[in-house]
Amino acid sequence: MRKVACVGILVADIIVSTVEKYPEKGKLENVDAITVHNGGNAMTAALNLRSLGVESAIFGKVGNDIYGNYLNDILVNKEVDVRGLSHDDSVQTSASIVILDSSGERSFFHCVGANAVFSVDDVDFSVLEEYDMVFVTGSFLLSRFDGKETMEFLKKCKEMGKTTFLDVCWDASGRWGELLDCSMPYIDYFMPSIDEAVNIAQKSEPDEIAQVFMDKGVKNVIIKLGSKGSYMRLAGQEKGTVYPCYKVENVVDTTGAGDSFCSGFLAGFARGESLEDCIKFANATGAHCVQAKGASAGIKDYDTIKSFMKEREK
Repeated sequence: MRKVACVGILVADIIVSTVEKYPEKGKLENVDAITVHNGGNAMTAALNLRSLGVESAIFGKVGNDIYGNYLNDILVNKEVDVRGLSHDDSVQTSASIVILDSSGERSFFHCVGANAVFSVDDVDFSVLEEYDMVFVTGSFLLSRFDGKETMEFLKKCKEMGKTTFLDVCWDASGRWGELLDCSMPYIDYFMPSIDEAVNIAQKSEPDEIAQVFMDKGVKNVIIKLGSKGSYMRLAGQEKGTVYPCYKVENVVDTTGAGDSFCSGFLAGFARGESLEDCIKFANATGAHCVQAKGASAGIKDYDTIKSFMKEREK
């Protein structure tokens, strides 16, 4: 089985639920719970992969503080390889306050913290050499690593013979393609959400979006379509295919659903499954994520999710 290196952001998520209205200045509103969870695209993927039976490593940066220790301990307890995790005394660990409403939708307050200073210089390539697949996730929230450094890193990964995957976050700066275009020739599988993809490609339809990315060098395009499922167009294809999502009755929290989708795809790929089976498994993994609070708490083991798929496909 292939092994996966997850490169990018780690975040401590403070989840506040259930919030139906914000308090006026100087006032208080009661909520049901305030809890702390692990988050961040790279950390979520690394943990999910372990739950799915795939060996994973984390490459990123945290502060030497209570949140950094909390995230590190979770990774170690889940047997994620943390040799690539850098600890920095000069910055705080990245953290978010996640506001959940009764429908499971979320809003964020975010401090970028250590993720902003993570650099290609922090990457131990001797550790990375041990891994077959490299998943860069959290682009547009990695201030120093974004742009040229991401391109240089992915180029080196390709020279090392790695299969590369990349997902992005929302770009509040509005730079989008300006930051990412130079990296596209070194991306084997590009996996944005539809909203992110529209902003990067400046097109609205998945086939048009995929064509833009492929013209810039991306080999294969996968787009997360939310409740509509997912889209995949492979190298050499003129059009892509939409794969419907698995419906669930109890949506608790959509935090990490996109990351869980990516984790499922990576897990299937690591096991040598067909790409069609990979994206179906990705949809099913995302469906499990939204049934529990937090970015990775809902992820079951590989066999359990496969059984869920067989039952739903009947």
